[in-house]
Amino acid sequence: MDLDPDEVFRDDDDDPDNPFFQERESTKELAVYLVDASPKMFSTTCPSEDKKRETHFQVALSCISQSLKTQIINRSYDEVAICFFNTREKKNLQDLNGVFVLNVPEREDLDRPTARLLKTIDGIEEVFMKEIGSQYGIVSGSRENALYNALWAAQALLRKGSAKTLDKRILLFTNEDDPFGSIKGATKFDLIRTTLQRAKDAQDLGISIELFPLSCPNEQFNISLFYADLIGLEGGDLVQYLPSAGDRLQDMKDQLKKRMFKKRVVRRLKLSITNKLSIDVNSYALIRPTLPGAITWLDSISNRPLKTERSFICADTGALFLEPSKRFQLYKNQAIKFSGEELSEIKRVSAGHLQLLGFKPLSCLKDYHNLRPSTFLYPSDEGMSGSTCIFIALHRSMVKLNRFAVAFFGSPSHPQLVALVAQDEIITAGGQVEPPGMNMLYLPYADDIRHVEELHPNPDIAPRATDDQVKKAAALMKRIDLKDFSVCQFANPALQRHYAVLQALALEEDEMPEVNDETVPDEEGMARPGVVKTLEEFKLSVYGENYEEEEEAGKGKVSEVSKKRKAISEIASQKCKEYDWADLADNGKLKELSVVELKYYLTANDLPVSGKKEALISRILSHMGK
Repeated sequence: MDLDPDEVFRDDDDDPDNPFFQERESTKELAVYLVDASPKMFSTTCPSEDKKRETHFQVALSCISQSLKTQIINRSYDEVAICFFNTREKKNLQDLNGVFVLNVPEREDLDRPTARLLKTIDGIEEVFMKEIGSQYGIVSGSRENALYNALWAAQALLRKGSAKTLDKRILLFTNEDDPFGSIKGATKFDLIRTTLQRAKDAQDLGISIELFPLSCPNEQFNISLFYADLIGLEGGDLVQYLPSAGDRLQDMKDQLKKRMFKKRVVRRLKLSITNKLSIDVNSYALIRPTLPGAITWLDSISNRPLKTERSFICADTGALFLEPSKRFQLYKNQAIKFSGEELSEIKRVSAGHLQLLGFKPLSCLKDYHNLRPSTFLYPSDEGMSGSTCIFIALHRSMVKLNRFAVAFFGSPSHPQLVALVAQDEIITAGGQVEPPGMNMLYLPYADDIRHVEELHPNPDIAPRATDDQVKKAAALMKRIDLKDFSVCQFANPALQRHYAVLQALALEEDEMPEVNDETVPDEEGMARPGVVKTLEEFKLSVYGENYEEEEEAGKGKVSEVSKKRKAISEIASQKCKEYDWADLADNGKLKELSVVELKYYLTANDLPVSGKKEALISRILSHMGK
């Protein structure tokens, strides 16, 4: 059974009013993976993680496969194409020699990745030589140029959409640093010139070319021979490119299954400062919680997503309404009709822009006022000239006076107040750490704030920690403090397992990928002598020397609970003996019993007692083997 990961990993944030995804389609990325399939890619080997030798062709396919699996989770709406060059067979829209575009049925050449495409990539090596083949596309005495053809085919695949709203990339994998090395004289010069011109034409159209060089065991990839001119590298960039490319290649293989959102413009807003003065700002989503995708109902036969359609039938005639229904409101014994557009306009409270209301001291802004993840604002002069100058002046004044701005903002159906907090620029020796701008915090309404009920009405009798206990607690926290902590360092194990199960299901894998739980305590670190000593001192200061006795008392409380459960089980066993369960099951009379009576049997036999009456009866019948 084939599952479509477009639906399995479907993004559940498709609400058009969601500020994080209002321009999702305009931030789509199109990518073409160009893989060199020359014989050198199959003959050169390198050690892998499991200490086996693997070819550079296997390395490239492994990176692409892992990248696509992660992309389905991160950005399932992005589109990709897989293209081999230096091949014996050809398959492309331009009918160019030496270029083979890999695809699967029911999918366009440039489209969203599917489970069938991933399974094809994982198994392509077994049938590659038989069905596609490998050969050198640039040989002496021939004018054929497979690299030129590959760039041409990739450019044609990326013709979809506008470069102004879409990111277009060509990712090139090869271990041949001089593709024209065997050719001499004017022929070589002409081939290099035409290939570089083809790459420049693609870049002029907004297509970026990224090279992933695969170095041979005892020979480093010399990027300056040809590819430096192809991707436009010069000066100090040449020295830094190979190490950075190696890191990016390793990242493609080792990246976690986590939904990552690039720092792109989420929405363009208009900030109204006065009735006659407005500026344009861009909003960015910095951090947001990650949730599993919503459940999608599938057809039991075709396994395709089900679409819900609603129809209205006349109660008097039974006829199907072809026109959209209209609503009305009785006013002075007259039915006033409203169309759907009129109702939407009546319900519209806000136009979705920012309206500045005033300023307040930063001391008035509390931590618990941050209702949900904030949005970062940065000025833009694209729509309105002078927006940056006004924004900078406003930003500097807020920083200088230690004030934040209060503004009115919200979607048409959910307006709310927001706080605009100016963030100053932070620069270190390595460059900019934090950019200047404003953080937009979503403020709560009055009923969003819950006042905590105090355990002790009289604060004078509430237990308080002594100075020694506070000192010991501070020492303990200092010992186990995580240096340079960031929430991005730890993956959610529940989500990791969720994605692993879906991947195994979609790709029909026999084994589920291992999930590393990074949230479990560091037993090795907690066992260090300094930590153990500090922990013992803290327990001694809080519980005293009689801590073991208190622990035993705690165990006594647990035993009391166990005694109660045992008593309930004994009562259920006695009640259970009053019924002839076999006769009730054979004659179908279990459904005549109450839920309490059915639970007698379940409790007596240590079976779960949760669920509705039908579930309880089914559980009893299964236990009795009927």
